[in-house]
Amino acid sequence: MAQPTKRVAREIFGHLPDGTAIEMVRLFGDNGFEARIIGYGAALQSLLVPDRAGRLGDVVLGRADLGGYLAVRRFLGATVGRYANRIAGGRFELDGQHFQLPANDGVNALHGGFNGFDRKPWTVVALGEQPAPFVTLSYVSADGEEGYPGKLATEITYSIASGMELSIAFSAVTDRPTVVNLTNHSFFNLAGVEAGVDILDHRLAISADDYLPVTPDGIPLHAPAKVEATPFDFRQMHRVGARNRNADEQLRIRQGYDHNFCLRGGVVGEPRLAARIEDPGSGRAMELWTDQPGVQFYSGNFLDGSVIGKYGRAHRQFDALCLEPQRYPDAPNRPDFPSARLDSGQTYRHVSRYRFSAG
Repeated sequence: MAQPTKRVAREIFGHLPDGTAIEMVRLFGDNGFEARIIGYGAALQSLLVPDRAGRLGDVVLGRADLGGYLAVRRFLGATVGRYANRIAGGRFELDGQHFQLPANDGVNALHGGFNGFDRKPWTVVALGEQPAPFVTLSYVSADGEEGYPGKLATEITYSIASGMELSIAFSAVTDRPTVVNLTNHSFFNLAGVEAGVDILDHRLAISADDYLPVTPDGIPLHAPAKVEATPFDFRQMHRVGARNRNADEQLRIRQGYDHNFCLRGGVVGEPRLAARIEDPGSGRAMELWTDQPGVQFYSGNFLDGSVIGKYGRAHRQFDALCLEPQRYPDAPNRPDFPSARLDSGQTYRHVSRYRFSAG
């Protein structure tokens, strides 16, 4: 009798300078669909997806070895925390107490500070094939790490469902009030990273009537603005590159799209369709479903060719795009935004699903 095909594999990806082993876990779906997750930054290192002819392509940027991730910080596929995106001035107040975070993006705090969750070794705590191929990784952030209050115990589970769907589920608990905003920071190119083409011909739709205009350094200016009659209107599908050179001040100051889109319904109990991207050339499409209130659309504006990724490809401007499900940037300082507060006795949860197809 034929043995069932193995759907989870585990191997060593590399070692940190102190000798700590960093594992890679491979999750297998249908038709060659495969997700490769590494313990460094709990990052999605590769995602293999078939095109309309069944040819596999790797649709996320990443580094070929651990040394690449250690050498240059680029958040490629990483789990970002304790707070994804920016906090103005690196400061916030909680219950009358003021907290100062490291300013690692000009005067602001970005993606958890100088040594955020993307720079940490996560531990594989569970993996298996039932009810679907999955791996769970954990990391405990000490009270005061990067200036954030409270010990935060975090878990992330990657799993494959329905053959070609990757689910990412975050959870976290704290021992004192804190702020939490976790996301996955994958850079997608549905043509396949190996193809060496940009994402300007990708077609994109985002389920948002509003977005957040920002200062030149990416801090939200005021209340959400309507996308209608602006280059930020992706309520119907548009080419990513159709309007990114328009004479729009918001596009100019961020050299393209790098903005939070306010999803309809805000925080919801179950993931709903947030965005869809399509690559006409390969036929690959991806739907993002999330329970988060916002998604940061970043068109790869600041990729500058200085990093060589997998397949010997330099990461250049517009070579990939990000869709980062999240709370809004600077929410700890904005009571009008969906709250990022987490109290002792509560559990932070965030579920996002990436559904792929080809046609």
